[in-house]
Amino acid sequence: MFPTLLFLACAHTTNPAPAPSPALVSGPVSVPAPAASEPAPSVDYAALVAAPDRTDADRALDEGRKPAQLLEAIGVQPGDRVADLMAGGGYTTELLARAVGPQGQVYGQNNRFVLERFAEGPWSERLARPVNAPVVRLDRELDDPLGEVGELDIVVMVLFYHDSVWQEVDRPAMNAAIFRALQPGGRYVVVDHSARAGSGLEDVETLHRIDEDTVRQEIAAAGFRLVDSPDFLRNPDDTRDWSASPGKAAERRGTSDRFVLVFERPAG
Repeated sequence: MFPTLLFLACAHTTNPAPAPSPALVSGPVSVPAPAASEPAPSVDYAALVAAPDRTDADRALDEGRKPAQLLEAIGVQPGDRVADLMAGGGYTTELLARAVGPQGQVYGQNNRFVLERFAEGPWSERLARPVNAPVVRLDRELDDPLGEVGELDIVVMVLFYHDSVWQEVDRPAMNAAIFRALQPGGRYVVVDHSARAGSGLEDVETLHRIDEDTVRQEIAAAGFRLVDSPDFLRNPDDTRDWSASPGKAAERRGTSDRFVLVFERPAG
């Protein structure tokens, strides 16, 4: 999703009632809980990906990104409150916006470095598209990426956790802030390029990869519980000795072995 210093690296309801805008609400909004017998809503993620108004540039990334499977792993539903951290140009952000629909909210965060050097133009163009009306732009540093935003259902970070290392982000503070922003039972989903087992942080800048176990340990230390690790982005043939940065991967872009880790903030 983000190149080496080239970071350029949604469920259909009938007549939904529009959600009140948070900016216009002076007090808490009471939303009735669904009846116990009411089934959970289902989302045709493949149909969202196949939407005719998606850009050609986004479609060109789909084969390597497997967006329908990603949305399923994330488990995003209509009406959810979601954050996409280090959103870059917004490929994943727009998919999330399509999934949550007009009653949901997506917070798209980028830091100053990415915005000033790479993402400002594409990100602004993305947010001007009508489909991204549920998106709230957050220009914040990754140490405290969400500020006062809370009661989130899902936080996502796609192909950037390794970059947080060489950018010298305070990762314990970052993960603690994400924990606070999620409601109990909320999910924190991290996708990244796999480094060699046992390599720790050695390859985060040179190969744009990170040891999966290191990520597991750091996020668990913040109080999260790992609940799933789907394998749809796995590639056992990846030698893990080449740069996964889109700017350097060339024809191998989208073929790296990538892990998907789904964590949960425990209830209670």
